[in-house]
Amino acid sequence: MHPLRKITIRGYKSIRSLDNLKLDNLNVLIGANGAGKSNFISFFRLLARLMASELNYYVAKNGGPDALLYHGRKRTPQLEAEMYFGNNGYQLGLEPTQGNGFIFAKENFYWDYTGAVFSLGVGHTETESGNGRHPNVAAYVVPSVKSWIVYHFHDTSDSAPMKQSCALNDNVLLRPDGSNLPAYLHRLQHQFPDHFRRISDTVRLVAPFFAEFQLRPNPLDPNSIQLEWQEKGSDFPFLGHHLSDGTLRFICLAAVLLQPEELMPATILFDEPELGLHPYAIELLASLMRQTSAKHQLIVSSQSVELLNQFDPKHVIVVDREGEQSTFKRLDAAALAEWLEEYTLGELWKRNVFGGRPR
Repeated sequence: MHPLRKITIRGYKSIRSLDNLKLDNLNVLIGANGAGKSNFISFFRLLARLMASELNYYVAKNGGPDALLYHGRKRTPQLEAEMYFGNNGYQLGLEPTQGNGFIFAKENFYWDYTGAVFSLGVGHTETESGNGRHPNVAAYVVPSVKSWIVYHFHDTSDSAPMKQSCALNDNVLLRPDGSNLPAYLHRLQHQFPDHFRRISDTVRLVAPFFAEFQLRPNPLDPNSIQLEWQEKGSDFPFLGHHLSDGTLRFICLAAVLLQPEELMPATILFDEPELGLHPYAIELLASLMRQTSAKHQLIVSSQSVELLNQFDPKHVIVVDREGEQSTFKRLDAAALAEWLEEYTLGELWKRNVFGGRPR
């Protein structure tokens, strides 16, 4: 699987026109509320569902085409996107239908080395990218997009899925909301013990009271499992809802960033991962992100000054709302060099030196 190196989006939610945004292995989006960070992240959800032939199911569940097109279909008749993975690319155009879905106005593979465009047809309602045509380009593009996961561990309420029992065999990958966390950790414990040990050790750095996970199928229902753990000095099996919200979220984040490389998505996306974390946990989280980005691509949406302080300007993309649309600008490290002799990156953000603040 291959990382995404450049993306163009036109006509999606608040993104009227984003042309050729270059992406590195580590990308941190910052900006004010409503600037468009989450819209950018959600576009990756749309693409992953599209590649899974679930485009119109996703569209219907998210309010129909008018909720996804920039100011609706009257203002934006077509959503367009281009993605490039090295010399290979994927291009699409989606038009709304009277039936409140999308059809493909275009769908192409692209080979930048020669400039060749391979059309997959028009008028279809679900992707033709997996139909076996142009297999060399497809093999480079499709598995990567299918693997994308946007992780969002915000829900830690009493009814949160990650605090409930889940099917023991639901362990192929960690789900975006962490709902199968105990099953996934159970798999790592038995199949990848070194990675599981690393996750446990890292959790102890943030939660010194934590002794170990106690992962076992439910004795009364061997096909299900619930998150259990032990506290230091006690043999009582505590449940997930005995953990603080921040600790539970950090366990999920550690499971993503310390899982075996062969199980990782080509591109990992986090939407505000710092929520509820102690500053030390945020510092540790950033360290894990930098370590993971050595071999895998991360795209992170954040509003945390503490998290921003852990990264270099070259990693940061500032999202602003200018007029009626979202704009995206990567920071210029050279232009900030003198400022950074006296201030941290987070302090410069708070002082509105490079944007990303409410206007």
